Amino acid sequence: MTLNHKVFWLTGASSGIGKALALHLSVNDSIKLILSARREIALNEVKTLCNYPENISVLPFDLANLNDMPEIANQAIKAFGKVDILVNNGGVSQRSLIIETSIEVDKKLMEVDYLGTVALSKAILPHFIKNKSGHFVVVSSLMGKFSTPYRSGYCGAKHALHGFFDALRMEHHTDGIHVTMVCPGFVNTNVAINALTGSGHTQNSQDTATEKGLSAEVFARRMTKAITKKKFEVYIGKKEVLGIYLKRFFPKILHHYVLRSTVR
Repeated sequence: MTLNHKVFWLTGASSGIGKALALHLSVNDSIKLILSARREIALNEVKTLCNYPENISVLPFDLANLNDMPEIANQAIKAFGKVDILVNNGGVSQRSLIIETSIEVDKKLMEVDYLGTVALSKAILPHFIKNKSGHFVVVSSLMGKFSTPYRSGYCGAKHALHGFFDALRMEHHTDGIHVTMVCPGFVNTNVAINALTGSGHTQNSQDTATEKGLSAEVFARRMTKAITKKKFEVYIGKKEVLGIYLKRFFPKILHHYVLRSTVR
């Protein structure tokens, strides 16, 4: 598949992976981008950094506002007349032990990371069906395939995404709709800084593993290749990607390996 002349809609585009992907895609003067996140000022800053700003539309919204999604999808379609690829990248992480985590934090993680993504995808789905073409790209996590301490609610939400979008891929195979699940390992972004603690406050500190992770720019390039190849699922990271295969074939070894690791 060529990405020429495609319209991408990126959520979580104000920073991190979303910002890096926007900058990477904007090099192609035939690609149009719709940039979404909560912070309109930050989105406009990303737009000014991109090539060909005339090909970029800014559409701020909050994934937690589930009932707004049909109208938000209509606005996205109107921006350039269509949407070809929805990159579900927006979300929030977690850093807290289960025993210390308020159920309100678990609800927030499910609301934003799972239900917000599902609601937005369902809102754009009729457009994809009508066009007999469309591509959902879902930024999950390696934590969507196996778990570690301090991320229970986050892992739950990411695991749920795989269940939903695997079903969507099957149900709409004959409609020309594709699904690519992208599972990052550690990527050097503000994901840990913005992660929720057990009380619902942001952590406001970086962790070593995240800081030593892949650069967002390298990640964006690898992610773009996976989108171009319409891969079902892709794991992008460093040695932590091995956890996928340990979970599949040697789950007890993974269990003990994670317990010996510094995962916070």
